[in-house]
Amino acid sequence: MAACAIRRGLLSTVSKYNRKHALRVLNVDYGSRHEPNRLRLPCSACTLFSIEQTRYLSSRNRPEGKVLETVGVFEAPKQHGKYETGQLFLHSVFGYRGIVLFPWHARLYDRDVTPPTSESKPEPPGAHGSKEVKGKTHTYYQVLIDTRDCPHISQRSQTEAVTFLANHDDSRALYAIPGLDYVSHEDILPYNSTDQIPIQHELFERFLLFNPSKVPPFVPRDTLRAWQEKNHPWLELSDVHRETTENIRVTVIPFYMGMREAQNSHVYWWRYCIRLENMGNEVVQLRERHWRIFSLSGTLETVRGRGVVGREPVLSKEQPAFQYSSHVSLQAPSGHMWGTFRIERTDGSHFDVRIPPFSLESNKDDKAPPAGYSW
Repeated sequence: MAACAIRRGLLSTVSKYNRKHALRVLNVDYGSRHEPNRLRLPCSACTLFSIEQTRYLSSRNRPEGKVLETVGVFEAPKQHGKYETGQLFLHSVFGYRGIVLFPWHARLYDRDVTPPTSESKPEPPGAHGSKEVKGKTHTYYQVLIDTRDCPHISQRSQTEAVTFLANHDDSRALYAIPGLDYVSHEDILPYNSTDQIPIQHELFERFLLFNPSKVPPFVPRDTLRAWQEKNHPWLELSDVHRETTENIRVTVIPFYMGMREAQNSHVYWWRYCIRLENMGNEVVQLRERHWRIFSLSGTLETVRGRGVVGREPVLSKEQPAFQYSSHVSLQAPSGHMWGTFRIERTDGSHFDVRIPPFSLESNKDDKAPPAGYSW
């Protein structure tokens, strides 16, 4: 009963459970890169969990003919409660191996859910529609991505998406921490391993210590606690916004990055992470973006362009998701963003997918982020 990672071809899974309904088996079938298999985890009697996804992995530096590697025992996903620091997992959408560093408790504003009139978040000025949305507490996790999997997910998810402002005179300079991600609770497929270093990442041994008497057996070092405390204002995930148009779901997470002084004025920076998911069966492709950016100073900027981050991703049933990060700066401590993505069907017709409106809020007491991730 083991969770196995493919080193060649695609990962596919079959869900099973034992008589105690406590564990499941992650089995692997193979196909060539030109004839991919699909990862499929159907519902079983002991869970309501269900996913469908594919994953490419590498066979480089492996002995000829050896295509399977056991990575651990697959656990039942938690329907209640949260995962602890040190929990190993597979990402249910992007398929990479990772480990939980610590949780974030965010407010999820889901525009697909009809809210009551109270406790709702109003629309920003000029945003599409007039719907107010109620926020609901939702758990996300700061995680490390196994660097062995990064090359195989880079076409669908940026692995250097967590960025910071650099601490020098260039107000536009950014640096990234590779292999750091935010993962929603429902995207965690937990497993355990007897390997003392099951995840390959330069920060793994700096942040975590193997302790076989603990469950999970990887406990936080003081360096992880210090790093979390030092970088908390720039890492913190507080609001998540979600909306679905014609089976294309868009999720947006904004992050405040800090303020810089430039030419006798203050420039405030934000990072925003966007995930597009095709919830239907039709193959579509993102062609254009259209943003509206409102600043507290009273300016309203319109941005149009082809694709996103230089790509025009295809969203299919086999590879339904694409995730990326970008940045925005304002000469005001707050603002709003909203917009649309132009999506093309296989027959050449188009439709617009709404990007849910979200606030850009600053921490007025925090003028600059810390210098890197030193210990």
